[in-house]
Amino acid sequence: MHGGQMLLEEPVRLASVLAPSKTKFFPSLTKIVGTLGSSSRSVETIEACLTAGMSVARFDFSWLTAEYHQETLDNLKKAVSNVKKPCAVMLDTVGPELQVRNTPGEPIELKAGNHVIITPDLSRVPSAEILPINFTDLAKAVKKGDTIFIGQYLFTGSETTSVWLEVLDTAGKDITCLVKNSARLAGSIFTMHVSQVAISLPTLTSSDKQVISTWGLQNNVDLISLSYTRHAEDVRELREFLKSHNLLTTQIYAKIENFEGLDHFDEILQEADGIILSRGNLGIDLPPEKVFVFQKTAIQKCNMAGKPAIITRVVDSMVDNLRPTRAEATDVANAVLDGTDGILLGAETLRGLYPVETIRTVGQICAEAESVYNQSHQFKRIVQYVGEPMSHEESVASSAVRAAIKVKAAVIVVFTSSGRASRLIAKYRPPMPVLAVVFPQEGMGSVELSSFGITQARQCLAVRGVYPILAPCSKGDASMSKEESGLKLALGYGRSVGILKPYDRAVIFEKIGDSSVVKIIEFEDS
Repeated sequence: MHGGQMLLEEPVRLASVLAPSKTKFFPSLTKIVGTLGSSSRSVETIEACLTAGMSVARFDFSWLTAEYHQETLDNLKKAVSNVKKPCAVMLDTVGPELQVRNTPGEPIELKAGNHVIITPDLSRVPSAEILPINFTDLAKAVKKGDTIFIGQYLFTGSETTSVWLEVLDTAGKDITCLVKNSARLAGSIFTMHVSQVAISLPTLTSSDKQVISTWGLQNNVDLISLSYTRHAEDVRELREFLKSHNLLTTQIYAKIENFEGLDHFDEILQEADGIILSRGNLGIDLPPEKVFVFQKTAIQKCNMAGKPAIITRVVDSMVDNLRPTRAEATDVANAVLDGTDGILLGAETLRGLYPVETIRTVGQICAEAESVYNQSHQFKRIVQYVGEPMSHEESVASSAVRAAIKVKAAVIVVFTSSGRASRLIAKYRPPMPVLAVVFPQEGMGSVELSSFGITQARQCLAVRGVYPILAPCSKGDASMSKEESGLKLALGYGRSVGILKPYDRAVIFEKIGDSSVVKIIEFEDS
């Protein structure tokens, strides 16, 4: 296992820590996924989140209604239009999530040393003695000594409002447990997780299918986070379901959050478009001392495969505090050094007191870590992993990144229709932004043409360092080729946002015929 690598520059680096960080248009190359909810759903707040660095907006369907999320999404669209910054839309499925239903909503006080019965009888009133759940066969799956965790992270962002139980006995469909710690559970739904126990519920539930086929189709969502992905077949099933509902371009990010997903990680990685490492539940299935091993190894595997990796649960304390803890700040930086593409914020932005400040702070930590990221070391590792002979595309993409570093280019410009070329460049972790000019695919009908390309462009927003620019459907200036007009668009954008100055160099990655080529140009402000 290879850990994150820093590029150490002479001892003066320690003194430079006190120097102010350079201000950049892009807060960081690492992308930030923000979960929108009660604290972050107004147009004004979403505008501030986008400006602070949010690239992907996550809609978590484990709570509230499709109508509520639609109102939030409509506000997102207004905010995107107002600040002129694109944002991808991620639909997060519920999956086989076990939930304790507290319909009356009265707080439940659990005391360490007491017994509590878990029952599938939802007619029972929840209390310190009875906890009703939404799964009838849990008693068949658990045995004496198993660990059950009931948490409220989604609602509070804090582990202090969570409880650990130990299974003592089962009787019929009921489970008697020992309360291991005192806790006060407040809210209508509490999430339950049983450590290293397989749950016989489908990964893609009927309610998930209903949401995807209605809300997801209506909004042509860019990304779906498939919760509790356990097998590669889970991804294939969702892919077929998307095809059957004409969501042909929606990408699937497999969310790995239990021991089954960990066991089948390599096969899942082959099938998925990206990976989300959900460290909350994984931290229950794994001993604490093993979590970092999984994180580093999983990110490395994603990097080698050239697929985005996103991690969760990084700055929980910012739900209630303006600054992260020292450990959290270091955790974010280490994830960047390990090679993560993105950081996913849950309760911090959903209901936290400081959603905008959290995004900004995480972006600043990521940017600082990127400034000492040992790109050369990572580049060599990926080249070695790919091996020889390289495919033509891999060879040219790696050469483009190598050339950009050698000539100290300000940007890499990529022409693409599917987004694949930009992801291939990002695989080699260039230290400069990648401007992906996304052209609508040729040969499509005029109706499809107006929408095709928008999804592919927004999907780039989940990939480290890639910033999409959607080319118009028509070529515009008839005297210019498609590539010339695309380059003009990219250079104009780079100049407008301040990442390109006169005499800066840009590396161009494009396809000519059946081949991919690299060009180096010097930007002239005219």
